[in-house]
Amino acid sequence: MSNSNWDTVIGLEVHVQLATKTKIFSGASTAYGAEPNTQACAIDLAMPGTLPVLNRQAVNYAVMFGLAIDAEIGKESAFERKNYFYPDLPKGYQTTQLAKPIVGRGEVEIQLADGRKKSIRIHHAHLEEDAGKSLHDGNFRAGVSGIDLNRAGTPLIEIVSEPDMTSAEEAVAFAKKLHSIVTSIGICDGEMSQGSMRFDVNVSIKPKGSDTLGTRTETKNLNSFKFMEEAIAKEVERQIDVIEDGGTVIQETRLYNGDTKTARSMRSKEEANDYRYFPCPDLLPVIVSDQTIEELRSNMPELPDARQARFVEQYGLSEYDAGILGGDAGMAAYFETAAATSSNAKLTANWVMGELAGRLNNEELSINKSPVSAEQLAGMILRIADNSISGKMAKEVFEAIWAGEGSADEIIEARGLKQVSDSGALEQIVAEVLAANQAMVDDYINTDEAKRKKKLGGFMGQIMKASQGQANPQQVNQILLQKLNELL
Repeated sequence: MSNSNWDTVIGLEVHVQLATKTKIFSGASTAYGAEPNTQACAIDLAMPGTLPVLNRQAVNYAVMFGLAIDAEIGKESAFERKNYFYPDLPKGYQTTQLAKPIVGRGEVEIQLADGRKKSIRIHHAHLEEDAGKSLHDGNFRAGVSGIDLNRAGTPLIEIVSEPDMTSAEEAVAFAKKLHSIVTSIGICDGEMSQGSMRFDVNVSIKPKGSDTLGTRTETKNLNSFKFMEEAIAKEVERQIDVIEDGGTVIQETRLYNGDTKTARSMRSKEEANDYRYFPCPDLLPVIVSDQTIEELRSNMPELPDARQARFVEQYGLSEYDAGILGGDAGMAAYFETAAATSSNAKLTANWVMGELAGRLNNEELSINKSPVSAEQLAGMILRIADNSISGKMAKEVFEAIWAGEGSADEIIEARGLKQVSDSGALEQIVAEVLAANQAMVDDYINTDEAKRKKKLGGFMGQIMKASQGQANPQQVNQILLQKLNELL
């Protein structure tokens, strides 16, 4: 198999759960985590005698997304019924938009790791209701699944891209940019582990340089950037193997299991006519006035690109740092809160992007679920900045804050971690270490001047041991060099 002989073509369909308090056509709650089947009302299930009423906030949120990507806004959009039978859709159809979506063509600019920028075209974005959820979690007897209809009727926008992406890196960058946009303007909480954003990835391959697209497959319901990247790589490899072995890629819907790193066929891919779309008889066309559009435009929150530029200007961050911190709405808010308290934007940025982000990633937590609050992190950074603790001590303090042991000051006090910065005390420790290690001193004195720097580490180790790791390294280094130079 050789990827160099093939071009990859990728398009995404992104389901964004809108952050409304109630469902798209009923007053049932959309709150996450309720007991199964406690938040599905008769309207959500299309029981006889019920009629849907459109949620105005869901419409406004969809328009806001269109404005954020400078897309055409459908001033008149309409709902259709998409008919299919699945256990978690007991009404037998999904109310969605097809011929007249609320958001038309737009584009989203992505930036890749090598600094290149690329525009990904948006074909459209439409409003629709979510289905329920099938449960296969082992709480049922063998061969039996459960159905939770709490999610049925939750408002979504489905964002459909053009097949403009040519690699997993581009697809992930596009997905992250969409996540950044929808969370920044407040229309989605972005909690992918809770299903707030789900990605369907359409992948095909074609001979390098060819203008003829290959047969595509769709891998559904990916809920993490990591799983998306893995699924694309595996599907590209599979399709190349099939074709190079003389086979034919079949248009189908596939699933990817991120835990087992395995993919499988789910069903043959339906075409639009399989769904027997027809206009929803219970809902009038949706009219969005120019006044509504302008009101929403004038109240739009700060977009990710604008925030990134502001972070460079306001906090003196590099383009790279500002891109990481400004790209995620939750992380941006966390950083700004911490930086305001610590008054040290660069050190705060380093800790948020480094220790905090790494730990959150390992624990698979979003910034909104961080056990270390922005105020707690800022309190620790203040102690680093005033030399109360060293960088090494700070890592111990951070772990203790994460474990719920209190604020930085409380932990420093309880563990006796306060750094020794008193010059008199440090001079005494340095003098005692030098006196106890005469052989090391003689070796330093008799070493060529260009090589003496390497000898300092031995002294520093002894001094830090004598101070139980609490000596201020910078001050110790200055005192040590001064005393050694006096002996030359």
